This record gives sequence, structure tokens and C-alpha cells, in this order.
Amino acid sequence: MPDGTTGVKETVAAVRNVADRIEEEREYLTELDSAIGDADHGANLDRGFQAAVEQVEALEDPTPEEIVQTVGTALLSEVGGAAGPLYGGGLMQASGELADGVTAETTIAFAEAYLKSVQERGDAAVGQKTMVDTLVPAVHTYRKSIEQDDLSPLAALAKTVAACERGVDFTLPIKAEKGRASYLGWRSVGHQDPGATSTLFIVEEILATARETMEAEGDVEEDARSPTTPDGVKNQEG
Repeated sequence: MPDGTTGVKETVAAVRNVADRIEEEREYLTELDSAIGDADHGANLDRGFQAAVEQVEALEDPTPEEIVQTVGTALLSEVGGAAGPLYGGGLMQASGELADGVTAETTIAFAEAYLKSVQERGDAAVGQKTMVDTLVPAVHTYRKSIEQDDLSPLAALAKTVAACERGVDFTLPIKAEKGRASYLGWRSVGHQDPGATSTLFIVEEILATARETMEAEGDVEEDARSPTTPDGVKNQEG
């Protein structure tokens, strides 16, 4: 059985990197949200991740499961609106999948559990202009890249970021059907979904953290090739 403490350093680094990125993109996320939402996505998410970093750094000898659980709790309590339960609740729900540490297998299970939680909590599906439009192709790509295409987790993450980018682009021409943005009807068309965008930033920082770790260990092999389209996201590939 894998060691339940495997990946502690990497998990903490990922939390810090994500928090820094959200802080950096705070105004941009607010700008996106001001067009179709409450103009608070950037500020709320930044506040939540800053609190998460403080709480994670206060932990003594944590496991990856405990770290992610702590981040989820911080986001749930600090992030207002629908984002808190979606991001925070999703992390809390999925954190148990990391009980055996951070491995290819546990991260696939984690990603799928997080997606399931977000979809259930938000009652959202692909095509409704939400973060799900990014999460679905991301999770499908990550699992397929490892299980079917036999890529390394690092290469799989690179493919996952590309899938996230396509998901964000997919939100531009569609009409919002969930949340405050849905009140705009067709006026929401042409606007990029802020939740999908922040999800992309988070996944980008997870990839960046993985690359930093691999470089520190002297292993920078990365092959982001994938010969086929992930099942279930062909409608987003065009």
C-alpha cells in the first residue's frame, strides 16, 4: 500500500502556488465576473486561498488528505456565494481519495470525486457555461492520458491544461444556464465564464508545481502526446 504521506511537500507547494496565482489574477477574474456575475469571484477566491495557505502552514506533519481537507474547509468558510460550496465542498468531498498519498491512481480518483461533487452541488452539466465546462474535459483527459495512453502524470497534466483551455474557450459562445449569469439570457453569449477560468489557473499551477518537483529531482521527461480525443468531450473539440 502507498505511503499516506507521499506528496506532502508537493501538495503544500501547490496550495501556495495556486494562492499566488489567484492573487495575481484577482482583478482579471473580477473583470470577467463583472460582465455576467456579481463582480466578486476574484476577491472571494483570493480571500479563500490566502486563508487556506495560512491554515495549511499551521498544520503539523499533515498528510496530503489533511492538507486538501484544510484547503476545502477554508474555501467553504471564506469564499462567498456559490463558489465556496463548489470549490471548498468539492475539495473536502474528494480529499479522502488521497488517504494513500499522491499517486497517479489516487489523483485520478481525486479528480473524479471532485468533478462529481461539483456537478452534484451545482446541478450543472457541460454546455451550461460553468466551471464544469472546464472540469469535464480536464478530468476525462487526465484519466485517459494515464490509463489509456500510458503517459506519465506530468505529461498527463500538460494534456489536462490544454483540455482546460479548450473548456474555457467553449464557454465564450454559449448561453449561461446556471447562476446569476443565466439571468442575462443571450446577453451572456460572448463572455468567458470566470469559474471555468479560475479552474484553468488552478490546474496550470498544479502542473507548474509538478514540473518544479520533477526538475528538482532531476527528472524532466515530459511527453504530452495523446493520439485520441477523451470520451465524452468530443462536442467541445469542434
